[in-house]
Amino acid sequence: MIARVSLEIALRKEFDYLIPADLAGQIDVGSRVQVPFGPRKLLGVVTAVAEESGHANLKPILKVIGAQTLVTPKVLKLARWIGEYYCCAPEIALKSVLPEAVRKEDAGWRERLLVRALPFVGEFPKLPGRQQAVWNLVEERRVIMLSELLRLAKTTANTVRKLEDRGLVSLTAEVSERDPYARETILATQPITLNPAQAAALEKIKAAMNQGDEVSGRKAEKGAAAGSATFLLHGVTGSGKTEIYLQAIAHALARGQGAIVLVPEIALTPQTVERFKARFSSGKLPTLVAVLHSHLSAGERHDEWHKIRQGRARIVIGARSAIFAPVEPLGLIIVDEEHEQTYKQEEAPRYHARDVAIMRGQMENAVVVLGSATPSLESFYNCRRGKFMLLELPERVDDQKLPRTRVVDMRSAMRDGKGPPLFSPQLKEAITQRLERGEQTILFLNRRGYSTSLLCPQCGYVANCPNCSVSLTYHRIDQRLACHICGHNEKVPLVCPEPKCKNPAIRFAGTGTQKVEEVLAKLFPRARIKRMDADTMKRKDDYRHVLGDFRAGKIDILVGTQMIAKGLHFPNVTLVGIIYADSALHQPDFRAGERTFQLLTQVAGRAGRGDVEGEVFVQAFTPFHPAIQYARRHDFVGFYEQEIEFREQLKYPPVSRVALLTLKGRNEEKIRFTADHLKRELEKNLLALKDLVVSGPAPAPLLRAENFYRYQIMLRTRAMSSLSRELARIIKSLALPEDVSLAVDIDPVNLS
Repeated sequence: MIARVSLEIALRKEFDYLIPADLAGQIDVGSRVQVPFGPRKLLGVVTAVAEESGHANLKPILKVIGAQTLVTPKVLKLARWIGEYYCCAPEIALKSVLPEAVRKEDAGWRERLLVRALPFVGEFPKLPGRQQAVWNLVEERRVIMLSELLRLAKTTANTVRKLEDRGLVSLTAEVSERDPYARETILATQPITLNPAQAAALEKIKAAMNQGDEVSGRKAEKGAAAGSATFLLHGVTGSGKTEIYLQAIAHALARGQGAIVLVPEIALTPQTVERFKARFSSGKLPTLVAVLHSHLSAGERHDEWHKIRQGRARIVIGARSAIFAPVEPLGLIIVDEEHEQTYKQEEAPRYHARDVAIMRGQMENAVVVLGSATPSLESFYNCRRGKFMLLELPERVDDQKLPRTRVVDMRSAMRDGKGPPLFSPQLKEAITQRLERGEQTILFLNRRGYSTSLLCPQCGYVANCPNCSVSLTYHRIDQRLACHICGHNEKVPLVCPEPKCKNPAIRFAGTGTQKVEEVLAKLFPRARIKRMDADTMKRKDDYRHVLGDFRAGKIDILVGTQMIAKGLHFPNVTLVGIIYADSALHQPDFRAGERTFQLLTQVAGRAGRGDVEGEVFVQAFTPFHPAIQYARRHDFVGFYEQEIEFREQLKYPPVSRVALLTLKGRNEEKIRFTADHLKRELEKNLLALKDLVVSGPAPAPLLRAENFYRYQIMLRTRAMSSLSRELARIIKSLALPEDVSLAVDIDPVNLS
């Protein structure tokens, strides 16, 4: 017998190895193995098992990693699709479906030593004082961890061993699972009665799950793969989408199936996990809820993943990589806030978790539910074309009103010679009222740091990053200038660095969350203020602690970036202030208006989720922009109708699909020359794609990043699968200069 193995190095081919007799029966598709490769020993995954090979003198597999196959055949099939569609080496795609903590050869469960009291027959022996003290503790507890026993008795393991020799205690090793939520107190909850719109949506989801069995059966008889249903659950903020998720998952569990729930931000995970554990930790169908995201320790990630693989955890919650969780059988996939760009992986394989979820649903006959108050134009377009089924929740639960939104024209708030204030008089007064009433406020600004740039008003000097085409951000707490692209930082100059200027009146421009926090503290000295951004949320428990304090009423004003913009439910928040609503409108990206609309609507949705009606103040310098005005009215359909016209005229997604090719190197002239050559090759080899539009090459919006120059070519077509196959063929034969690299991004969400 031979095994075909995909190694962890990207060679775009698989290798045959002999299965030795002593490993027969231990190796199957999906097994992790160690194999010889030249002078090295490498790890890989078995992708096929066969009777014989076309190659002679095969080397034998050295050993099997783990007692259980780690990659299921279904996930292996999904990884192959990712490699083909996203135009990357299959080894890289396969590597992405397993967390590193699981791939490692030495990964394993943590064991702890337990001390147990044994029944004693006959006369109890007289013990020395220290042994007697240890025995007393063991007898009282009956079972105790060795480490805890040694701490309480203030002794060594040798004393315990002497008790073991006397037959009084036993020492045994047992697995100790690393549960990231073990210290949390979870109070069980019961299903909530749904309103008519919620109930109608749930019934359609459940009907699709039931129908899936019938479809699967018919397809299986014909030897074809089953299809699946994809729903877009479009519900205004606070409309009760999560309760529908919970009851749909309960239906999956009752059918003997599991579920995957994707959330876009780690900040949302603790609150989501709490709600799901509260519903499914007890009751008729109790199950473990596993969590997968990047803020877990390696050990926690290992244990959570294996709980899923062993079938003990049938619900998985996590960020984008959780879509690869080995849930079997899989009945339901939920992608919450499906419009979020964090679902897109920015390095190879550059997959979009939402689209992978849809493909996995089709492969495994699972129902997929995409949820959002502000759907992506791609998903809503697919509903209009009949590919997805639209479920709408037009009203908030319990007859709560959507918050009143007021747009403040910051041009009229300009102060004589001083520019605009950070807070308009209207927003300042609204914050004062909330503090007086004991209500809470959220203030949003999607810029971290204190000031966004340092400039000289005399000569025009701007402090730029030496490695990237961006200005440095001033961080006042550290008294440093920092680049948010490459991480470069330097001291703040006391005078203008230009030799001929040396102006001491160099000043900071622009505003970040640090400055908002400082100004708030001066305006409202008695207010309890907390900031949430990438600078303050560095430890894995920071999110949980801050949001817990906010829920408990220990914080009056929460200032933050987009990590506080969605998914959070705090009934006492009655005011949301958006500092600069149009800061992202003028970026060189066709999705700028869509992102602004989504962000404003999502942030506004944090207000008025309790008994008191919410209020939102949107501060803007372009107050009449359609994205701002439609967001003010919570009118997604109106925004979609005017935006889709613009996309159709220019053949931008969702009307067509985009592939973005980025060439990168340290010599700009060489990059420009290579990009011109690549465009000629593309035009010569892609003649069969009649609707193809080739744009560029052109400098990337961020021309230089981390000392590399970047040029881009954009390809637009409706036939992306065909284009992906052709691109893979062209790239394989393309001879690039040694110091030039090419990245292919299929369906990019960020054009910079």
